[in-house]
Formats: sequence, structure tokens, C-alpha cells
Amino acid sequence: MDTMGWPKDCSEVSAGSPSGIYVIQPAGLHPIVVYCEMNVTDGGWTVIQRNRQSTEITWAESWSTYKYGFGNVRSEYWLGTEYIHQISRQKVYQVRFVIWDAANNIKFADYNLFSLEDESQGYRLRLGTYAGTAEDAMTSDNPRNVHNNMKFSTKDRDQDTYSGNCASSYGGGWWYSACYAVRLNVKGAITWGSLCNGNCKASAILIKPALYH
Repeated sequence: MDTMGWPKDCSEVSAGSPSGIYVIQPAGLHPIVVYCEMNVTDGGWTVIQRNRQSTEITWAESWSTYKYGFGNVRSEYWLGTEYIHQISRQKVYQVRFVIWDAANNIKFADYNLFSLEDESQGYRLRLGTYAGTAEDAMTSDNPRNVHNNMKFSTKDRDQDTYSGNCASSYGGGWWYSACYAVRLNVKGAITWGSLCNGNCKASAILIKPALYH
């Protein structure tokens, strides 16, 4: 590697490179291993989550395990809530949620802004405006199942808006409210609004710098 060091995210991987495993180094952070999606919409997407119906990961992990990530970047994984926050601080990011529905059709939900607040703010999710084919399930106007502007919750850190503990009841760490319309970090019950309720085949979450700065 030259003296320029590692790319800060997958958008800095040279164009025309294949999708696959890369080392990136977000500003102020040590190098981390990620999957870069280089074939979708001009490439340069950093994959922060990937899951499939037949996953062997339980997803029912602690706050600290979610914080630093788990799984296998070649298959299903969570990059790490802290790392996602650190990446999203660098520039203005957009996000694409990719959902394979029950019939294995690929659907997208794009939000033109994406960031996570820091851990002291509970890794609160901030999304921009929706466009896509999957339905806007992250920013429901029903406060019981909205995800935008929610803090991240795990079984051992309940930051949802529900009297109970959504992460304990429904598995996995997520930006729960009371409780969800979308549930991607779960074993065998991936959900995206009314598109596929517990029977989505797979999911991925991709981020890259927004087109305008």
C-alpha cells in the first residue's frame, strides 16, 4: 500500500475494482475489514449489514458485541454500530436498504441522508428523504413502528419507546420504537413493512457519500 494509506470508505476504492473484501480506515479509527459493493449504481458502497433467512447467526447479541460488530464479512454480518457511526461522521452519507422479498425479488429503499449519532446519544438513527421500490418502512408516521430518529437497542440496553424490551422480545439489535415495521438483524424472520413480514429472503444495508456536498 502506498503512503496514502487505506481508503476511508468503499467510495475511495478505485473505480472498476471488483466487489469483495477490503480494508478501510475511517478518520480517527484503526483499519477495519468490510465488504465493498462495487457493481450497484456506480459502486463505492460500504456494506454495513448483510443477512439472509437461513443465517447461522442468532443476532441476539449484547450492546458491546453490536458496538464492535460480528459475523463474517463474506456472508452475514453487522459491521459494528461504533464503526458505522465513525464512518458516517466523515462526510454526508446516503443509505440503501436492499431487501430480497419472499419471492426473492430485489427491492430498494434509498434515503438521501444517513447518519448515526454517537454512543452517548444511543447511536440514534438519522435518515433523509425516501425513494425506492421497497416502501418507506423506516419512517412510518405511526410512532409505534417508526425507526428514523430512534436510538439503537439491544437485549441488555433498552432504549426503545415501548414499556417492555423490544430487543429481548423480538431478537437482535435495532432502532426499535414500540416495536417495529422493519427488523433486519434477526434470525429467520427478516421483515420490511408489508413487503415481507418475517419471510424476507435476505437484506443488506449499504452506505456511501451523498451525491451533493
